[in-house]
Amino acid sequence: MRGANAMSEPRILAINPGSTSTKIAVYDGEKVLFEKNIGHSTAELSAFKDMADQFHFRKDIILQELRSADIEPSTIAVIVARGGLLKPVPSGVYSINELLLNDLREGIRISQHASNLAGLIAFDLAGELPQTTAYVADPPVVDELDEVARITGHPLFVRKSRFHALNQKAVARKYARSIHRTYEELNLIVAHMGGGTSIGAHRKGLIIDVNDALDGEGPFTPERSGTLPAGDLARLCYSDQYTYDEVRKMLTGKGGLTAYLGTNDAREVERRIAAGDQQARLIMDAMIYQVSKEIGAMFTVLKGDADAIILTGGIAHNARITDAIIERVRKLAPVIIYPGEDEMEALALNGLLVLRGEIRAKEYR
Repeated sequence: MRGANAMSEPRILAINPGSTSTKIAVYDGEKVLFEKNIGHSTAELSAFKDMADQFHFRKDIILQELRSADIEPSTIAVIVARGGLLKPVPSGVYSINELLLNDLREGIRISQHASNLAGLIAFDLAGELPQTTAYVADPPVVDELDEVARITGHPLFVRKSRFHALNQKAVARKYARSIHRTYEELNLIVAHMGGGTSIGAHRKGLIIDVNDALDGEGPFTPERSGTLPAGDLARLCYSDQYTYDEVRKMLTGKGGLTAYLGTNDAREVERRIAAGDQQARLIMDAMIYQVSKEIGAMFTVLKGDADAIILTGGIAHNARITDAIIERVRKLAPVIIYPGEDEMEALALNGLLVLRGEIRAKEYR
């Protein structure tokens, strides 16, 4: 590891906590020096009452990993965090101000989503380091929905744009570069599959429709229940068998694969399938089926005009799953696979562009 005096460009720390992992990376300019994906099991996270209680746990892990990699925190010029569940905003980089911090804290209380920890941890770390600034970039609340996509079916309810905006934008731009086109020229369907799943319709640089990956819309996932029968859910809520918090955890945290199979690890489910577990196969096939259906829905949003379908996120590493999805959707458009996430590179690049003066950080209002 090079020392601080040898750095050719400012050092950037990217922080991206997800529902089942904490990802960190350190860059010298555009060059990655260190990257780590720290997995968190259901058993490990169950020790915490709620998401806010994980703050020190995740911050301490980040510091431990930096020390283990012989990276001195004081050499970091900028910390760029995955944005949290804030007010709906245009895409971009945002300075972390007091209003943003307050909304991150409130978001944790309401939604219990790990992304809200990112900005809080980044701001806290930056406050302990001289000459270090903290930002968030392309938060999960990036809102570019067509107005027609907001309508639900009852005026008391409005569809919300809450999804994996950072990675969806990053892989869409990566694909556009690979074919020597611009993102703004293309129509794309991007399916991010991880602890949560979001499937977006990208029309000429704007994500005009996407399932609300936070609150239980769209396919079920390793720990989210996805869309449930509304009548049955209403009856369950008034059955006096469950508290509000218990129902919320059924929807987000203890739904999906966790509810059916007792694990949020898709790799573990695949091992069970390989060992002959037919129930595990049925549940995984159902998740694949629902992801494919949502891709088909976004094809209609784009009026049947899609240049490509992109499969991304941690689950896209699994060839059996991606092959099964391709079998169902391949006639719609060419299918491209970018397994994992480009989120860390996207976070670091956003910070670098601010440092270079190529883009200006926005004020969160």
